[in-house]
Amino acid sequence: MTRILSKYTASISELKKSPSSVIEEAGGEAVAILNHNKPSAYLVPTELYEKMMEIIDDYYLAQEVEARLNDGEEPVKVDIDAL
Repeated sequence: MTRILSKYTASISELKKSPSSVIEEAGGEAVAILNHNKPSAYLVPTELYEKMMEIIDDYYLAQEVEARLNDGEEPVKVDIDAL
């Protein structure tokens, strides 16, 4: 059985028929789009998508910081006023 990671669902037929009503009914939350009762896509509002992208970006940045802190190189002191 496939997990549905959303409180709201709509069939592809419902989405084709009235996309704006599917979005309105979800009230700003993600909607699982079902094809033969299995999720085939998620419809995500703009604000939520932007927030998700920021979280993903922060995650990758944190990984890069961690890698550089643990690379064994000696840190270089920099005076911000000298820049």
